Amino acid sequence: MFNALLIYKSEEQQSVAISSQEQQALPEGDVLVRVDYSTINYKDALAITGAAPVVRSFPMVPGIDLAGVVEESSHSRWQAGDKVVLNGWGVGEAHWGGLSQYARLKGDWLVPLPEAFDSRQAMIIGTAGYTAGLCVNALVDHGVSPEDGEILVTGASGGVGSIAIALLAAAGYQVVASTGKVAETEYLHALGASEIIDRATLSASGKPMQRERWAGVVDAVGGHTLANACAQTRYRGALAACGLAESMDFPTSVAPFILRGVTLYGIDSVMAPLAPRERAWARLARDLKAQTLESVATDITLAQAPDVAADVLAGKIKGRLVVDVNA
Repeated sequence: MFNALLIYKSEEQQSVAISSQEQQALPEGDVLVRVDYSTINYKDALAITGAAPVVRSFPMVPGIDLAGVVEESSHSRWQAGDKVVLNGWGVGEAHWGGLSQYARLKGDWLVPLPEAFDSRQAMIIGTAGYTAGLCVNALVDHGVSPEDGEILVTGASGGVGSIAIALLAAAGYQVVASTGKVAETEYLHALGASEIIDRATLSASGKPMQRERWAGVVDAVGGHTLANACAQTRYRGALAACGLAESMDFPTSVAPFILRGVTLYGIDSVMAPLAPRERAWARLARDLKAQTLESVATDITLAQAPDVAADVLAGKIKGRLVVDVNA
């Protein structure tokens, strides 16, 4: 028997409860993982609160991230005792996820836990930090160097933004953080941001071509913010877009792309193949310090997850939420 957070739905009514389950209730998979830690991401908060139709079948265990130890495996890459991490792949949406003491998964979805981290640290990073790693790698692969100029990070006090700032600063970039939380200025400077700007300077409608400033951009919010960031990106600069906290809309024109040669990279963390996942985790293992991870972490128990989910959607959470599923 094990405990899991389950989302139930009857007609139009959704409910969430911690439930005791037998292992045979777990979905199909060739690896059984004993989960140490999970997280609450924005998508998890949507699922738990029912604010968006994230969950595709019920009952569902949410949690798009998990870290733990392989207990049983019929997959060629994994054996009992291996430490693993999972991010995405529809887990927590269509397949029971990480807010549980056990998970049965496809071995192809797993990556090895880097030696630099323990399970808790891996979940401080979670999908948010792993996505930040994908974003930074996209800018580096494009050829954006520290000598090219400032890098803008939007949604800077959130999980993606916080880790992106730390990674970029560690790589020698000058980072400008955009946030609506002026009170977090000290926190963002400690992560490595050289300047803090109010998100209001980017979140209103603007011209499709504006004064060039950014050599690169990591954007987690979309909407007018992403449109204005495009309009301000330097000639042959690049943007990595990975979120829609402001809006799914993209109200701009082709002007920055055809007149300045700007490149917009779409960053998908859910279905990314193994190679970019391992590259992102390698960057995280190399450049993230334990002190930085602790500065962005808030620890909660499995029982606290439903209440905290509403705070995530309300923008009240700074950094990363780590769920001890065994507490």
